[in-house]
Amino acid sequence: MRLASKIFLTSSLVILVLAGVGALSLGAVGRLVSVNREITTQTVPALRVTGGLRDQMMSLARLDARYTVLRDARYAAAWNEGAVRVQADFARLRTLVRTSRERTLLGEAVAAFEAYHAEVVADHDRTPRGRTLAEPRSRVLGERVEEALERLWEATYARVVGAQAEAARLEARTWTGVLLALGAAVVLALVGTAVLAHRITRSLRRLSAATTAVAAGSYREPIPEARDELGALARSFNAMAAQLRRIDETKEEFYATLSHELRSPLTSVREAAHLLRDGVPGSLNAKQARLVTVIGNSTDRLLRLVNQMLELSRLRAGVLPLARERVDVARVVGRAVEELRPQAEEGGVALTRERVGDQFEVRGDEDRLAQVVVNLVANAVRFTPRGGRVTVRLIDAGPEIEIQVEDTGVGIPAAALPRIFDSWRQAHIDRGGTGLGLAVVRGVVLAHGGRVTAESQEGKGSRFTVLLPREP
Repeated sequence: MRLASKIFLTSSLVILVLAGVGALSLGAVGRLVSVNREITTQTVPALRVTGGLRDQMMSLARLDARYTVLRDARYAAAWNEGAVRVQADFARLRTLVRTSRERTLLGEAVAAFEAYHAEVVADHDRTPRGRTLAEPRSRVLGERVEEALERLWEATYARVVGAQAEAARLEARTWTGVLLALGAAVVLALVGTAVLAHRITRSLRRLSAATTAVAAGSYREPIPEARDELGALARSFNAMAAQLRRIDETKEEFYATLSHELRSPLTSVREAAHLLRDGVPGSLNAKQARLVTVIGNSTDRLLRLVNQMLELSRLRAGVLPLARERVDVARVVGRAVEELRPQAEEGGVALTRERVGDQFEVRGDEDRLAQVVVNLVANAVRFTPRGGRVTVRLIDAGPEIEIQVEDTGVGIPAAALPRIFDSWRQAHIDRGGTGLGLAVVRGVVLAHGGRVTAESQEGKGSRFTVLLPREP
């Protein structure tokens, strides 16, 4: 799947989840609004109308009693107007009741009121002579209406209480559901985004690490290839790394073959020059002797270069033979310093040794370690002007032995320092050299399981540090 599709699907998933949460929230709010609307538009008005009917029935009873005693037509007319209002309220109440019990109680109240109304009308039509002194029947019927309205009011009030309780439960469920859904949406969105970001950054981290390794000359295994734009980039990078690996292997093979093929003829030329110089074939005149000396020196220099190339190729291939034995590094350093002391004295450079600690034994190849120290000290002497100083410091650093070669020479430019241990790299081309000495130093140190670093300030000097583990 392409990277754009992954980002689109993840964003779509987040949007869909949030839309679902919104729909759920709207549904819950809609149910809550419906319950509240029923309370405000149905139940509460029903209570108000029922209570008003009860009050009107008591008013009708008082008007009827006054008409009965006073026989004033105004009370009869007021009673008739009140009865009309009661009938209208009963008609309105029919639209407000909802439950079957409320309808039943409303029917009883309406029937009782109709009986009461008929009885009062009939009572009003009677002549005073037709009336009895006993309690009128209309009063009993009016009380029945009031009782029915009382039961209806209680039933409606129970519906109000139930609706309010349902609204409270629905509100609690709404908050709980919305919060849970919102939390789940946020978690899902974060997880989806984190997974996508992790997959993208993981590929980028692999590519960055592989790029760093290639820049350092280490061609590792191909990085995994996904089915997206980053996968296409990884495939291109793997192809580039493979091509660089083939070029590097070809170069190393060329150098190894060239070095091996040049050693024999150069050795023969050197030995022939030595024989001529020693006068074995016959005596030489001064001019011939000088030319033979030039040939011998040039041959020695070429042979050293060839040997360094061959050693570097073996080091990179991991096939350089090392004699693993107990080595006293202090003796190795002393041997190297004494070997280079004449060269230092000839250049007017003070060559000194320092020791910190007593235990300087490691397991390694004494000759190769001596080569490391000789290369570092020779470079320090060569790049230190007359009157300068070169210090070889040996430090017991616990699990490691530390060798420091510090000089007060010309220093290394900051731009050249990061690549100083690469093959064919020279910080100062005008000072001579092949650019292989420090590469050989690093290869031998790495073969012993150690590491080598360089610090320098141009114009003030340099310090090379070799750290060798006691047990590689």
